[in-house]
Amino acid sequence: MSSILELEPHPEYPEAYMVCRRTGVHFYKLAKERDYEDSYFQEEYKNQYKKTYYEDEPQLRNLAKVRLEMMSAFQDPKGKTLFEIGSAAGFFLSEAEKKGYKVSGMELSESEAKYSKYKLGLDVICGSFLDDSIFPEKTFDAVCAFFVIEHFPNAELVFERINKLLKPGGLLFLGLPSLNGPSFQTNPEEWFRTHPSDHFWDYSPDSLKKMLKMYGLVTVYRKPMSYHPTRDKGWKGKYLTHRLFVRYANLSCYADTFHSIAIKKI
Repeated sequence: MSSILELEPHPEYPEAYMVCRRTGVHFYKLAKERDYEDSYFQEEYKNQYKKTYYEDEPQLRNLAKVRLEMMSAFQDPKGKTLFEIGSAAGFFLSEAEKKGYKVSGMELSESEAKYSKYKLGLDVICGSFLDDSIFPEKTFDAVCAFFVIEHFPNAELVFERINKLLKPGGLLFLGLPSLNGPSFQTNPEEWFRTHPSDHFWDYSPDSLKKMLKMYGLVTVYRKPMSYHPTRDKGWKGKYLTHRLFVRYANLSCYADTFHSIAIKKI
């Protein structure tokens, strides 16, 4: 298959980004692959959120319930199959199972995969999504990935594989960092200073929509994951009130992280 992406240097940040002319997806030139050892869910999670991954279980399960409620607007979970890429300890899968989904997943961390399987009784494979030997042979009614796909160097291969996993009419639910948010749009210096070294691709809601369309997926939902008006440095000294910021964010999906749901064409 020929390359879908047509990359060229970013007009403002050529040392950091290549940009696809067709979609607007950004490739971070400084990214490096890393090993996602068990410390990724332990020390690093605690450094970011001031608590361990397992200590945060109640909040993570509440977030899973919110995400499943979003999905329910487009799909009845009863009897449907769901696959999660990067399923971590399985909290989202566990909540999805309670809703009626028949769940399975894939997780790179051996300890998290074991916890999912032996503590929660979930069908989770340990390994990489790019490993042909363990790639699922069946298709699913829903595929979910939260803060995962940006870590893969080959975006086209990832979307090809996601497309193979989805049944016609199936849902793809993604959670991603966003270029269309206050950090990148109004404070790029801070964006680059804190940019994760293992994020190869950066998306906006619009560029993701265009990317998904090339794989036969129609975006039906996109919304900010959270609101951070204090990160917005304003425009020519002008700032929105919190209420207006939230309204504008919802209308334009203006946020540093966002959710996206797309449906595969029948």
